[in-house]
Amino acid sequence: MTDTTTLLQAARSTPRSISSTRALRFTAAGLAAAFALAACGQSDEQAATGTNEGVASTRFAGTALVVADTTLTTSFAAAGVAEPLQQATVSTKLMGTVNAVLVQEGDLVRAGQTLVQIDARDLDAKATQVAAAIADAEAMQKEAATHAARFTALYQDSAATRAQYDAAMTGLARADAGLRAARASNSELAAVRSYATVRAPFSGVVTLRMVDAGSFAAPGAPLITLQDISSLRLSVTVPADVARHVARGQRVQATVDGDTATARIEGVVPAGAGGLYTVNALLENRNGARRAGSAVTLVLSTGSRQALAVPQRALVRDGDLVGVVVRHNGADERRWIRIGDDRGALVEVTSGLRSGETIVVPAATNTGGN
Repeated sequence: MTDTTTLLQAARSTPRSISSTRALRFTAAGLAAAFALAACGQSDEQAATGTNEGVASTRFAGTALVVADTTLTTSFAAAGVAEPLQQATVSTKLMGTVNAVLVQEGDLVRAGQTLVQIDARDLDAKATQVAAAIADAEAMQKEAATHAARFTALYQDSAATRAQYDAAMTGLARADAGLRAARASNSELAAVRSYATVRAPFSGVVTLRMVDAGSFAAPGAPLITLQDISSLRLSVTVPADVARHVARGQRVQATVDGDTATARIEGVVPAGAGGLYTVNALLENRNGARRAGSAVTLVLSTGSRQALAVPQRALVRDGDLVGVVVRHNGADERRWIRIGDDRGALVEVTSGLRSGETIVVPAATNTGGN
């Protein structure tokens, strides 16, 4: 038997079982309270003759067990899919030939790592021109500043006219504007040149490569798809009566492609019409062992109730009939019961047996008329 997060299977479909879409689980403490071993139980008792109110007095080999009500935690198993924590399809704003693609599908990459390199030789030539323009603008601005300083001093000494002073200041303003424009052009060109190097926006795995070296890259055209799977977002849809029991931060059992782990509830949001809700849970996946798109099952707690349960080994079956051996006043008799949810080692009893009664658990599974 697994820990307290293990799911009870769906109820049996026979007329003697209870149908339910909910699964049940038993806490370890509940099991201890549910079954107290009778001190008088012996495992090698042999049958003895006698009667008890018209029923043959028989002693079955096995261990006596006193049954009692226990707390059953009800759960709901919701199926869904694992999604990446984030996903991006990267592109470039530049038009040009792809020089190199530096990653393959399945590669793990770091944030900022170069993925694709676009041919930017024409931009390199423009960069040389812009650098020369900046140098010219800086020289002109320096000369204009010197000229303006000279005429400012002359004007203050009344050695230059106001018109000469204004002309010098106008020349300085134009030189300053020219230098700013040259530097702005350089910044713009640098931004455009940066588009030639396509980098990973976050750390993750390359899931799709859509270009090769020699391909033509157009602005906005997809180049590489990248997924962040350091954590997976497990997304399932549940009805409203289940969603109301789910809270952010809650830890739940998650099964991803048959592998069971613990996930944390991220949030619950309406899924649209029909009163359904989407439950999202986050599952750490730092080693990347689990992949997005995998099948997921979340086990969500929906409350608890009191019920009676017996060990699976205590059941006696005869076709569709299910029973237990009840020990009463020193005699054992087979009694047919109705069962509910079955979770492997333990089975819920819905009728035919009362809390406080003693049953016999055989050393080996009973079949048929044993």
